[in-house]
Amino acid sequence: MGVSKTIWSNPSEIIRVNKPDHPVLVFSPAMLQQTAVRFIRGFPGLVTYDVKSNPAEMVIENLAAAGLRGFDVAAPDEIDLIRRLAPNCALHYHNPVRGRAEIAHAVAAGVRAWSVDSRSELTKLVALVPYENCEISVRFKLADEAGNYNPTAKFGATQELAVDLLREVEAAGFRPSLTFQPGSQVTDPMVWDRFIRAAAAIAGQAGVRLYRLNVGGGFPNHRKAGPAPNLEAIFTTIGQATGEAFGESRPALVCEPGRGLVGDAFTHITRVKALRDGGDVFLNDGIYGGLAELPLVGNIERLAVYDPEGRKREGAPLPRMIFGPTCDPVDRLPGKLALPDDLAEEDFIVFHGMGAYSAVTNTHFSGFGKMEIVTALSLV
Repeated sequence: MGVSKTIWSNPSEIIRVNKPDHPVLVFSPAMLQQTAVRFIRGFPGLVTYDVKSNPAEMVIENLAAAGLRGFDVAAPDEIDLIRRLAPNCALHYHNPVRGRAEIAHAVAAGVRAWSVDSRSELTKLVALVPYENCEISVRFKLADEAGNYNPTAKFGATQELAVDLLREVEAAGFRPSLTFQPGSQVTDPMVWDRFIRAAAAIAGQAGVRLYRLNVGGGFPNHRKAGPAPNLEAIFTTIGQATGEAFGESRPALVCEPGRGLVGDAFTHITRVKALRDGGDVFLNDGIYGGLAELPLVGNIERLAVYDPEGRKREGAPLPRMIFGPTCDPVDRLPGKLALPDDLAEEDFIVFHGMGAYSAVTNTHFSGFGKMEIVTALSLV
């Protein structure tokens, strides 16, 4: 995977000039910083970035330049990355399960914020983490969590266990906090409302005043056709629900968006390798490359088609099945996507909103996987 130093005007210029036969991710620093400022100004608390969604150095540097002062890390390599690129920023190690060597690495790097969802992991943290000025957030779940895929099968204490863990965190001398993950691509603000009120109930049952409440990620980027998600409505609901649920015991708020911050800062250029008998589309990228998450969270509806000269195709929409370049039969996008009926072989399909979980999941399976990252002033 290479990074080009050339700054382009937009994706259509890249197509017209380079006609790339390999997938290309187009990065807009301006869009990333604009979204970061939107979160910093709108969210009623500390904004941290979920590094795993896109750990590219240029992403971290632009977020720090925009004023972001916290990062959510999930592994030692991410800790080292942020300490190198944004050394003065806070690190929240909110992967709830860590090996002892990983905990020791984080302690040495000065990590002071952790999460936990089980007694066994809390025992580890109590033994290995100095409690002074350190925070442990108990991660809880609800039975009806929303989003395009549900994280509760892997992480999250029941509300009953969360009450006990919260008491144990405070008794051990740590700053007691709560955290949750509402899901992914959540557009309904009331999802956060339900979690926040559940957090207040947990704290009340535990008899513990929270140091902070981390409302997780789940913030959507613009993947569907039509208007962009209303982030401000989500921010407002979070603030109002926290005030109503906690009253005078209102904790400080934290969020950890990944996709919501970086998703719209990248556009993905793919090329049509073949139109099988004028019907099914075969691309030069698929689920083993930059399109890996589409079967999990749904297709990108914001796309455009260009001919090799960078001219936009304007034909009537025709639903088509889309396959990736490998011989693996599972290498296909879910359902069908509406593409112009004048689509031709060697045209380019441009997927917008592809900044999260694209480059990081790219493999070289079956000899494919070459991907270039370039910078552009605009993504349209």
